[in-house]
Amino acid sequence: MLLTMKGNDKKVLEEKAELLKALAHPVRLCIVRNLIETGGCNVTKIQGCLSMPQSTISQHLSKLKAHGIVEGIRSGTEITYCTVNPDAINIVKSIIPKNILLELE
Repeated sequence: MLLTMKGNDKKVLEEKAELLKALAHPVRLCIVRNLIETGGCNVTKIQGCLSMPQSTISQHLSKLKAHGIVEGIRSGTEITYCTVNPDAINIVKSIIPKNILLELE
């Protein structure tokens, strides 16, 4: 059975394309993969891992949040981010092997 480019099929294809676009950056891929592996962490840990300014990390997290890929859970003044989109988790796990990632300790 083939998908069509009309009705529900078109909507599903458009949603999947948007998900892929949101993931289509090396920094966002690294963030998502590390969040999958660690179960979640805060911006400071992500920043330490990637050696980038917090503002840059926050911009990438904002894009990932806007597309429903990550969620932030507030505890006092700290926000812990985790990956919540099953499609994104499957995609990132399938294309990025664990051994090329930096550890978020």
